[in-house]
Amino acid sequence: MTEENITRLHINNKEYILIGTAHVSKQSAEQVKEVIEAEKPDAVCIELDKQRYQSITEGNKWKDTDIFQVIKDKKATLLLMNLAISSFQKRMAKQFGINPGQEMIQGIESAKETGAELVLADRDIQITFARVWGNIGFKGKALLLTQVVGSIFSNEKISEEELEKMKQQDTINAMLQEFTDHFPKLKKPLIDERDQYLSQKIKDAPGEKVVAVLGAAHVPGITKEIEKEHDLKKLTERPPKSKTPKIIGWAIPIFVLALIAYTFYMNPSAGLQQAISWILWNGSLSAIGTLVALGHPLAALTAFIAAPFTSLNPLLAAGWFAGFVQAYIKRPNVADFEKLSDDVHSVKGFWNNKVTRILLVVVFANIGSSLGTLFGGADVIRVFIENL
Repeated sequence: MTEENITRLHINNKEYILIGTAHVSKQSAEQVKEVIEAEKPDAVCIELDKQRYQSITEGNKWKDTDIFQVIKDKKATLLLMNLAISSFQKRMAKQFGINPGQEMIQGIESAKETGAELVLADRDIQITFARVWGNIGFKGKALLLTQVVGSIFSNEKISEEELEKMKQQDTINAMLQEFTDHFPKLKKPLIDERDQYLSQKIKDAPGEKVVAVLGAAHVPGITKEIEKEHDLKKLTERPPKSKTPKIIGWAIPIFVLALIAYTFYMNPSAGLQQAISWILWNGSLSAIGTLVALGHPLAALTAFIAAPFTSLNPLLAAGWFAGFVQAYIKRPNVADFEKLSDDVHSVKGFWNNKVTRILLVVVFANIGSSLGTLFGGADVIRVFIENL
């Protein structure tokens, strides 16, 4: 058995065998099978969380997705992230004939065959994204969403050089490589914290001999961190939400309403003009956003009616209402969810699939409403100044 890519550690009478795999390499899967069969460990740790484990073993189970619940739970962005990862993996599979994550599948199968306990050792992907999201500010959020959407629609071929780099990364890191170059501090939630989490889960695995199947990039960090104790509870805390967006979110509608009320008191016709301007700017741009997403006319009408009011309440969003109506009228069927991972490869497919069209309606209606708030608010201020 070749010892290449294998790190052996002995800590407190336990043996840890770390296999540094390449997530896009057929040889890695073969080595995982060979090592587990030869070592017969008590436990096998794999670099997956529960969600990605289910995606691998249950084929994403798109057909079980409740799109209404996705909108209600404000998880449209997370679903978009998952679609981006799926699209990225399929592009690699199509171009190189490689199934990313094959070494993890092999780890799962070999653990069952040898009777070893399977340990899902990675941190919940939602926690990782939440900690990334909380570290990048407004500009970073805009850049991240742009890159995620861009990766979904990209038809660009992956070069051999890029493929070699990916062999040292996991899918999340590979997809966000360019982004982390702009935001170096994201190395902490994406790499360092996951090294700490993985090392603690591996150390806590049952038995005297543990095999861990890991992306090669994580092995040096885990080798260093496994000697220390790490607080898993602390590593899985969601970052505290900043109060600034909430303050701004409430300050804008209060300011707009105060201007309209004062203008109405001084000059009722001017106040009425402000109110109409606010309604038209908010409603029209939100409805236009819905129509750009090819939303149903009733969804666009809902956006038009909801936007002027939701813009005055930070707890609500016009896109949610438009999305609910779109989902009700054009409810996705099983076939839409089953075709989802294929449809996200093209702009046409993304717009045609009922699931992704609902996501687009939510996002575009909200963007339109935000622009409406900007232009409508500016017009309210203009009329107020003219009537001083």
